[in-house]
Amino acid sequence: MNQTRCAWTTDDPLYIDYHDREWGVPVYDDRLLFEFLILEGAQAGLSWLTILKKRAHYRQVFDGFDPQKVAGYGDEKIAALLADSGIVRNRLKIRAAVGNARAFLRVQEEFGSFRDYIWGFVDGKPIINHWRSHDEVPTRTRESDAMSRDLKKRGFKFVGSTICYAYMQATGMVMDHTTDCFRYRELVGD
Repeated sequence: MNQTRCAWTTDDPLYIDYHDREWGVPVYDDRLLFEFLILEGAQAGLSWLTILKKRAHYRQVFDGFDPQKVAGYGDEKIAALLADSGIVRNRLKIRAAVGNARAFLRVQEEFGSFRDYIWGFVDGKPIINHWRSHDEVPTRTRESDAMSRDLKKRGFKFVGSTICYAYMQATGMVMDHTTDCFRYRELVGD
């Protein structure tokens, strides 16, 4: 069956599966929210498809994105990650992942969960957009600006407003499937 998808989707089966099953679906699980935070930061300057192709390996070498474990990574583990061709081998991004895990744990401690903190930027419920064209979809919003500022204040790295908006889209905090996409109808019910 030939279904209409968002214009950004390529014909790569991995990308199609991600679009059809994950993108724009609300995520409330702290571990998965942490995973997306790290992967969105790793994606900076690269295509999301590059990250999707490496995601299974990321999960393996980052201990299933357990923030407690990642927060404990020392120089030896960071050196091993930098030598691993199965991930993006960027020293700043890898060190940011470790620092972000530590900041993530502090947020959990303060708010009870990362979910309660991060979903507060959209008042606890998804922002449902009704874009007719991919060209209408913004790359940042006042919510992503506020999220970025606050995350940076809390010590997070690779969390600029554009990365935060992509994170919000990926985790369903905003629903940006275009109105002609079959997932729009499934997620919104129109």
